[in-house]
Amino acid sequence: MDLALQAAENAAKRGEVPIGAVIVLNGEVIASAGNRTIIDRDPTAHAEILAIRQAAERIGSERLIDCDLYVTLEPCTMCAGAISFARIRRLYYGAADPKGGGVDSGVRFFASKTCHHAPDVYSAVGERESAMLLQEFFKARR
Repeated sequence: MDLALQAAENAAKRGEVPIGAVIVLNGEVIASAGNRTIIDRDPTAHAEILAIRQAAERIGSERLIDCDLYVTLEPCTMCAGAISFARIRRLYYGAADPKGGGVDSGVRFFASKTCHHAPDVYSAVGERESAMLLQEFFKARR
């Protein structure tokens, strides 16, 4: 989660919402990304989506079956869908997102009957640090 927090801090330095994601396979980091929605002018350029794309390219498969994803904020519904389709094994996330989260908040995508694959989910991993990073970012923007 420390590397995901680092990616989130780097995103904040670029003026992006500070969310970072890291994907690990067999103890090795194979992808790392921070939000790039503003820079890329792409509403799908969330940290999780970018990390999934990198990891899939790196291992040469769209299935990330034995991979674990660490992300600083509860994934939105779009990202939860991508996590499911990629067959991520485990999801670790920091801060909950009561407004936009799609895992334990909102639609609870992985609990849906239409969800093809649900990873093991571990919430509140690095929660305090993740929440503080987001709070400081938005406080400075007001």
